[in-house]
Amino acid sequence: MFQRSPQKPKSITRKTAEEIEKMRVAGRLAAEVLDMIGPHVVEGVTTEELDQLCHDFIVNVQEAIPAPLNYRGFPKSICTSVNHVVCHGIPGPKKLKKGDVVNLDITVIKDGFHGDTSRMFQIGTPSVAAQRVTRIAYECLCIGVQMVRPGIRLGDIGHAIQKYAESHHCSVVREYCGHGIGRDFHEEPQVLHYGEPGVGVELFPGMTFTIEPMINAGKRHVKLLSDGWTVVTKDHSLSAQWEHTVLVTETSHEILTLSPGTTL
Repeated sequence: MFQRSPQKPKSITRKTAEEIEKMRVAGRLAAEVLDMIGPHVVEGVTTEELDQLCHDFIVNVQEAIPAPLNYRGFPKSICTSVNHVVCHGIPGPKKLKKGDVVNLDITVIKDGFHGDTSRMFQIGTPSVAAQRVTRIAYECLCIGVQMVRPGIRLGDIGHAIQKYAESHHCSVVREYCGHGIGRDFHEEPQVLHYGEPGVGVELFPGMTFTIEPMINAGKRHVKLLSDGWTVVTKDHSLSAQWEHTVLVTETSHEILTLSPGTTL
């Protein structure tokens, strides 16, 4: 995810056929990391251990690069955001316990291109509230992705996500958003998960960007912790997020970070 910026946007890149194929590879690898790590996300494991497993898999098996490591000073290879952590959670020694929900955010670089995706995992049987916000966040992602096609505007997508979340008495984080992606980790455009229909960038074929709504069970307000990375809900309410990298095709869209054999 990307922190919202009021700066004037740079140009949006239209990916070539060769670049799109490289994006497909990077996206597939990012999804593979989440598939690999899933069985290890259990009670008693530390997020640091999950980070190490992902790092070793990306570097040694996929022969790729974990994009978060040392990106603007981030110290680890993945982000692990537990319970009320909204995003950018730094892996550490704390053990996961029954009832936790955790978002694992993976970005892989392969042949100079990025694939970015995240998924929620549950430890044991979480509370009804945790299961609910996790489900609503996923449904928000689905709503956003399914709207992607040439001619639609980003404001349409953001509005639909916001309307759905708020109709279920949840809130959408506004300080952090999705983003264009390709050769760079974070490119234009900024992809807000709230907004007004009919405004914003009009989508065109060859665009690649992430949709990754951060949905809170309580109020939308967040705060940045003293480590300079970890973002939490101000009211300590639960937060959930899912993410895909999406390509705008000639007539619709392609999800670049789907696991093999799965559908959105």
